[in-house]
Amino acid sequence: MADIQANNPLHGVTLEQMLIRLEKELGWEQMGKAVEIRCFTHDPSVKSSLKFLRRTPWAREKVERLYLNAFHVWGRAAARTSED
Repeated sequence: MADIQANNPLHGVTLEQMLIRLEKELGWEQMGKAVEIRCFTHDPSVKSSLKFLRRTPWAREKVERLYLNAFHVWGRAAARTSED
């Protein structure tokens, strides 16, 4: 099980941390364009988004993908491995 988590780029990153960073870097408007869900496009907040995403697995998966793509977590991990 530890090996699986070691290879998981989201391990240790909470949904709240993802939302805060995405909002800071992209803003709600861009987030709403990337993942078309009401909690990003109509009166958005971290609190309302967390409530929705915690009960909606398909939307949470899209936000996780957006986070990975936005911050190149996969690319950085591969670059770090090749430099070692």
